[in-house]
Amino acid sequence: MSVVSRGLLALASLVLIGVFFFPLWEITLIAPQYPEGLKMFIWVNNITGGSPHDLYNINLLNHYIGMKPIKPEEIVELKIMPFIFGFLTLLGLLTAILGNRKLLIAWVVLFVILGIAGLVDFYMWEYDYGHNLNPKAPIKIPGMAYQPPLIGCKMLLNMKACSFPSTGTYIAVISMVIGLISAGVEIFRKRG
Repeated sequence: MSVVSRGLLALASLVLIGVFFFPLWEITLIAPQYPEGLKMFIWVNNITGGSPHDLYNINLLNHYIGMKPIKPEEIVELKIMPFIFGFLTLLGLLTAILGNRKLLIAWVVLFVILGIAGLVDFYMWEYDYGHNLNPKAPIKIPGMAYQPPLIGCKMLLNMKACSFPSTGTYIAVISMVIGLISAGVEIFRKRG
């Protein structure tokens, strides 16, 4: 590997550390009783509210329509994701140090696969929460599901649910792009 591609991969790996300091995703619920909106931030290892009471209020609303409560300590992905991002960071740094082109390609491919798997898993998590409702819920509307959108906004009864990537996801994308550029440099050098 060239000095440039090694430097880029090291940079990509160091940038990836940022996901531990910023939320990955943000979901906002706006309803007549909450005109300022309720926010939920999904971090690499936790779920928090935009204010100290937002997550409590979201769980309260979820209870009335039969959704399971959101309990961060019970969500397996929040226990696994720190290790995944930590592994990608260390593997990227090790690859930059060793200068191994095959490991670079493996890092990029693994990162892309894990990114896609993460989005699919998040969609399935939202689907489960929005469709597997308690039949004894106080509010029941036959055929109604409450799955928020993966990306974008959607009306759910009298609530507007918006779901968008947050800073941590943009950091991960920047890291991936830098890694792809590093791989591109190597592929170009090999052909040249």
